[in-house]
Amino acid sequence: MAVKIRLLRMGKIRNPQYRIVVADSRTKRDGRAIEFVGIYQPKHDPSVIEVVSDRIQYWLSVGAQPSEAVQRILEKTGDWQKFKGEPAPPPLLVAPERADRKAAYEAEAQAAAGVAETPTKAPKKKAEKPAAEKKADAEKPAETAEPAAANSGEQA
Repeated sequence: MAVKIRLLRMGKIRNPQYRIVVADSRTKRDGRAIEFVGIYQPKHDPSVIEVVSDRIQYWLSVGAQPSEAVQRILEKTGDWQKFKGEPAPPPLLVAPERADRKAAYEAEAQAAAGVAETPTKAPKKKAEKPAAEKKADAEKPAETAEPAAANSGEQA
């Protein structure tokens, strides 16, 4: 039985994520695998590569053949050089550690609370009407009272 170390595609459309698997060479790409030995996520910056090194070394020692893509991944992690007895490559780039979201939220809340304690502007009052408009408004109710009386059914 020919055994291959290859990629099994997972993820969504336009967001590929792969598992590095050991499988029979006659199975489908996403078919049954003998063992899962790592992951590869190329869309992250930098790409995420996690490999179970001792299992990779075991499978390479018993004759499993890596696909070209997996061989390039193993060269980056240093597992291929370890198997061949060559010097190790430079270390992989690692993404910076993400900030703790809870701590950031609490810092923002304290900053907002500190801002809220400072005196704020008084709420705006409704703008008063100019004196000319006040007089016009005062005259309107008097004018509208007479026509209302005329419409109520009283005739002169």
